[in-house]
Amino acid sequence: MVDFKSIAKLGLVLTVFLSSILMMGQDNSAVTFEMKLSKPKLGLNERLRVDFIMNRDGDNFSPPDFNGFKVVMGPSQSISSSWINGVRSYSKSYSYTLSPTARGKFTIKQASIVIGGETYKSLAQNVEVTAAVDKPSDQMTADDIADENLHLVAEISKTNPYLNEAITIIYKLYVSPDIRVSNYQPLDNPTYNNFWSQDIKVNMLSAQNGTYKGKPYRYVILKRVVLYPQKSGKLNIEPLSLEVTVDVPTARRDFFGQRMYAQTNKTVSAGSRTINVKALPLDNQPADFNGAVGDFDFAVTTSKTSLNASESLQATVEVSGKGNLKLFKLPEPELPSALEVYEPEFTEGVRTTLAGMQGKVSNQYTIVPTFRGKYPISPLSFSYFNPSTGKYKTLTSDEIVINVLEGPLSASSNSDANTNSNKQSVISSGNEFNFLKLTPNLTSKSASYFFNSSSFYAWLLSPLLLIPLAIFFRKRRDSIAGDIVGNKIKKANKLARKYLSAARKQLGNKESFYVALERALHNYLKAKLKIETSEFSKDKITELLIEKQIDDTTVNSFIALLKNCEAARYSPFSNVQMQADYDKASEVISIMDKQL
Repeated sequence: MVDFKSIAKLGLVLTVFLSSILMMGQDNSAVTFEMKLSKPKLGLNERLRVDFIMNRDGDNFSPPDFNGFKVVMGPSQSISSSWINGVRSYSKSYSYTLSPTARGKFTIKQASIVIGGETYKSLAQNVEVTAAVDKPSDQMTADDIADENLHLVAEISKTNPYLNEAITIIYKLYVSPDIRVSNYQPLDNPTYNNFWSQDIKVNMLSAQNGTYKGKPYRYVILKRVVLYPQKSGKLNIEPLSLEVTVDVPTARRDFFGQRMYAQTNKTVSAGSRTINVKALPLDNQPADFNGAVGDFDFAVTTSKTSLNASESLQATVEVSGKGNLKLFKLPEPELPSALEVYEPEFTEGVRTTLAGMQGKVSNQYTIVPTFRGKYPISPLSFSYFNPSTGKYKTLTSDEIVINVLEGPLSASSNSDANTNSNKQSVISSGNEFNFLKLTPNLTSKSASYFFNSSSFYAWLLSPLLLIPLAIFFRKRRDSIAGDIVGNKIKKANKLARKYLSAARKQLGNKESFYVALERALHNYLKAKLKIETSEFSKDKITELLIEKQIDDTTVNSFIALLKNCEAARYSPFSNVQMQADYDKASEVISIMDKQL
């Protein structure tokens, strides 16, 4: 027998348990009751929307008197509730649409409501009513609203830099909380004429809170560029243009009280900007200045200072620091003529950040001494302009002496007094060309000539033998190309085999299998009946197949396959059914081929 008392007790326990869960879900968050305005400032011919929103259900709602406004609509009530990961989310709102009755500054006073036995009040807010506007907000189109709430801005770190001083441009897309952006694509990217430029990659688009013209906005950084001006004077930076898809809220609401949105596409531009580039001062400019701008260190080093003749050493000229490291030439050392110098190997370790280029560049020279002695490498100087101080600075390296311990002595002068202005004479030992073979011992051989040989005449006559074959293949190609109907049939047959093969590969995947099977059947009919796809209806297909004297059984099977392809979109089909339909399609096509 059924124990109704036990069932009743169990039901009571479950009711209490669920009620406690609901109470726990509600108690997890504090009670909030607030007033939200659609805008803080409006024209006399516009309307204002006021929402009183709470996160708990309450009683005895008391609205303010709305002094200075007339209630056009309201109160309308909406409720939303949801459970996410065991946490309940609840929202209830009372909405009013107001029309101002006069110009001036007004205060919408507090509203009150009783929640859980306690009275809660909203904060009062100020509203300014101005003269009538040309186009009221309630008459504005989606494009008008998008124009007011979407802005692309180019923020430039410095508008009056020195020549070759780094500046940064950051492109930000500002979006008002009142609209939503669903997609964007660039229309026109700046070319940055008269600038050396490098993009700083934006790894991820992340929205941040900010302000635009004193109003709260959300913005994303779309593009970052570092520029080095290569010309003084006023230089123009072309604008960046984007096409943005915007969702704009409307006055309509759906069944659940949620606001509905209208979608529009807008083109926004960062606007053309002008940079006033200052020329580098000519006063006190060093004679060896070669265009370096920034803050640098300079060093000349060698891998060794003592070695033997015919051995090698490396001398490195290096500039490190911050500035236009890729845009100037390194100074070249002046070496004694007794030191053989090879072309330098350039090394660059520069990274570009929002602050500009940082790192180092260097030239490494391989030096091989020829004679024994001591050879000084004169001090080398490097000059640059520091835009922070507005002054030039010259750095000078120390003198380096190369001591060649063992090797031949120079015949022309004392090796200790060598300078780079005198070339060393080359001392001949008399056996420099012993590697040349003066008696090659050449022998004569009998020569055979290709001209007038049998191979010569064979190659000469072979093109004549190919002419008949070329004529035959050309006629055959022309006849195939002229058969337009036959070519169409071959192409459709090929497509039918292709789609039937694709259907076999999709066995087990219902939607893909039946899409491929339906395409194969249609393309087969197109090949055999010579009709276009737009004519494919089941009645038309049945009529044409009967006219072609296809038996009723085959026609019915073919139509049944097409019906299965359509039904598969809405009904579950097993793998066994798919295999059966595939086998049936192969069988029907084979039978129809024989009958046609």
